[in-house]
Amino acid sequence: MEKETIKLSVFTRLLKYALSDKKRLSAALGLLFLASIADVSGPWLIHYFIDNNIAKDSFPATDLAMLAAAYIGLTAATAWFRYLMAIRFYELAIGVVKTIRKQLFKRIINQPLSAFDYMPSGKLISRITNDTESLRDFYVHVIGTVLKNVVFIVVMLVAMSLLSWRLTLVALVLLPIVVGIMVLYQRRSSDAYRKMRDLLADINASMSESIQGMSLIQLMRQEKAFYNQFSELTASHLAAQGSVIKLNGFMLRPLIDFLSGVALLSLVALFGMSGVELIGVGVLYAFISYLGRVTEPLIEMTQQLSLLQQALVASERIFGFIDAEQQAYGDDVVSLASGQLECRQVNFSYDGKHPVLQGINVMMPHRGFLALVGHTGSGKSTLASLLMGFYPVSKGQISLDGRPLESLSHEVLRAGVAMVQQDPHILSATVRQNITLGRSPIGQSKGLVGEAETDHRTWQALEAVGLAEQIRRYDDGLDTLLGSGGVNLSAGQKQLLALARVWYRKPKILILDEATANIDSGTEQHIQQALNNLRQDMSVVVIAHRLSTVIEAEEILVLHRGEVVERGRHHALLGHNGHYRQMYQLQQAGEHLQQLESEITTEASRSPQSHPQQQEAG
Repeated sequence: MEKETIKLSVFTRLLKYALSDKKRLSAALGLLFLASIADVSGPWLIHYFIDNNIAKDSFPATDLAMLAAAYIGLTAATAWFRYLMAIRFYELAIGVVKTIRKQLFKRIINQPLSAFDYMPSGKLISRITNDTESLRDFYVHVIGTVLKNVVFIVVMLVAMSLLSWRLTLVALVLLPIVVGIMVLYQRRSSDAYRKMRDLLADINASMSESIQGMSLIQLMRQEKAFYNQFSELTASHLAAQGSVIKLNGFMLRPLIDFLSGVALLSLVALFGMSGVELIGVGVLYAFISYLGRVTEPLIEMTQQLSLLQQALVASERIFGFIDAEQQAYGDDVVSLASGQLECRQVNFSYDGKHPVLQGINVMMPHRGFLALVGHTGSGKSTLASLLMGFYPVSKGQISLDGRPLESLSHEVLRAGVAMVQQDPHILSATVRQNITLGRSPIGQSKGLVGEAETDHRTWQALEAVGLAEQIRRYDDGLDTLLGSGGVNLSAGQKQLLALARVWYRKPKILILDEATANIDSGTEQHIQQALNNLRQDMSVVVIAHRLSTVIEAEEILVLHRGEVVERGRHHALLGHNGHYRQMYQLQQAGEHLQQLESEITTEASRSPQSHPQQQEAG
């Protein structure tokens, strides 16, 4: 019962989208009514011709010409009205699908990050593409077909009742039986179509993840394993399709054809018993013609149930995202005046059971330099996500500029706090678009900023991070395409580009999440210099594995299993025999070994043994 209620609510919601475009819907219904009348009028003219001309052996040329012209005109009008009606329904469907797809994408990009923790990207893409396409089929084929056939059947029954109410009763017996078959089919096929949709989403997710992780698959020689996984999914999807095809093969056309045949035999039997005196030959012809026409719409509507099931299943998934809880923000729209940061007894857990952070206390003034260090899994990146407002704290409070973080509006939080991650995302777009991201420079309204001012500010950002010289080497300058299809930047250049994005808008707090983990020492110096420029009017929080980047930090928090076990400046922490000193010594030893290895390799390349041809020549 609960499932039926859900389906009814989903169906009603889909209809509301169509009813929102009343102009196109009214035009389509008007054309549909005209097409039905024109279509039903054809057999009426034949009935008139049989009973008034053939039966009476009277064939006036004028009457025949008028009947022929009327029949041809009605046939042409039916085709023309149906064509215009189909166009209106298709325009209506495309408009609704566009609206739903935009709503869905807007909801997805505004979901809390926790919603994506366990959701593969392939399934999200399937929601936006395949599921919304099912809705298009629903509006074009299901709604259009049902309305067309229902109006046609009603008009046809009216015409039949005007000819003979007795024969009409025979045809009416067929309708409730077909409706019962449709209801039974809908119940039997619902789970099968839902399983098909879920498996299709799994197939898309498998393809997406395989393509994204192609290097890992080939490096680990897992091509066969991923192929077998994909094969199992496609086999399951094929099996689900097979069960639906079997159901369709039995309950759709064969059963309806059988019922229509029974109804036709009943008409002939009734005609035989009643005789020509009560029922004319023309009337019988019209009824047989109408009966043949009434079964086709019934079969067509029953066949559309498969699309209806797909649309209902797809709609449940789409509306599940649209109705999902959105990221919550406050109402405070006043921009951050400083980069002051404070955490008071902050606790956090992803699942509400296993604590990730416990009792975190932080106090950083404006223009401060805070460092978070610790082994993998200590909670550094989680704390950064809390500072960005990606997740709500489980207990305690985070304050920015002396105001609770949860009170800040979305615009204030994103403009006031920025993050540069370990592997920044580079858009397949120009250098300018990658830096501006459609934003206007700080302190200026988007509509008042010209292209020259935007480019000037962009070059300033590139100069500040030391990337301007590299960009000037490209022939197209700021119009150079980056990412796939364009120039591929190194890891260090990506970090500098991400810093240029930050400089372009200058937030009050900048968070660097392992931003120097995969770069060389030369690029690290560029980043340090860029940070010094940025720190003139903002606070910086650095999450670092390489401790050389946090030596100048005003306070270093050492995290271990979600708790702050040490805090202080670099030299003070080295004076304690704790976690920080151990981490620092291990890194120093590792760097020393790398230096020795490099020296040995260089010496070996210079030795005479490495040049046997020169040794022989000597």
